[in-house]
This record gives sequence, structure tokens and C-alpha cells, in this order.
Amino acid sequence: MGKIKLVIGIFAIVASVYLCAELIPPFFANYQFEDAIKNEATISTYSTKPEEAIRDTIFKKAQDLEIPVTKDQIKVQRMGAQGTGSIIIETNYTVHVDLPGYPLDLQFSPSTRNKGAF
Repeated sequence: MGKIKLVIGIFAIVASVYLCAELIPPFFANYQFEDAIKNEATISTYSTKPEEAIRDTIFKKAQDLEIPVTKDQIKVQRMGAQGTGSIIIETNYTVHVDLPGYPLDLQFSPSTRNKGAF
């Protein structure tokens, strides 16, 4: 009976480590991508950077993080005057994870809105 518990315990530990190794990287990449979007929105609110240049910067960061997003999926909208208006950046993407016997699609929707100080 003791050996069966040991085998089940080792299997549970191995399965937990495997799940963590498969699921944590997409969530961590999404966290880094959200942070990059927020930083870009903060900087771009006070700059004269056009919407297309902001989209290109965010797309480059997505490529660096290996996030499956296209330029068309990144929506950048500037409202109001520079410095006093606001900027909205949003995107949606899906990461497919192949777990044994259970394929999984993780849906992510990073977005931010930054208002000018004045």
C-alpha cells in the first residue's frame, strides 16, 4: 500500500510541474505585454507619435514576447488634443496549449486607457 501512495504522489508532483511549465509562460508573457501597453500609452499620451507608430511599437513588443497577435488586432485610438486628450490601446489574442488529452485555448484581452494630465 505504501508503494502505491508513493507512485501516486510522485505522479501528482510530476503532473503539477508539467502543468505549471505549460501554463505559466503564456500568462507571464501576457503580463509583460500588458505592462508594455500601459507604458506605451503613458508615453504616447504626451508625445506627437501617430497611431500607426504606436501600433508598430506594440507589435514589435508582441513579437519579442512571441505573442500571436497581428497588427490588425492591435487597436489604437487617440481622442482629444495631445497632452490633454486620452489614448486607448486594446487587443485580443488566443494562445493554444496542447495538454495531453485536453487541448486548451487561453483567451487574453490586454488593454489600457490613459488620460492626459490637463
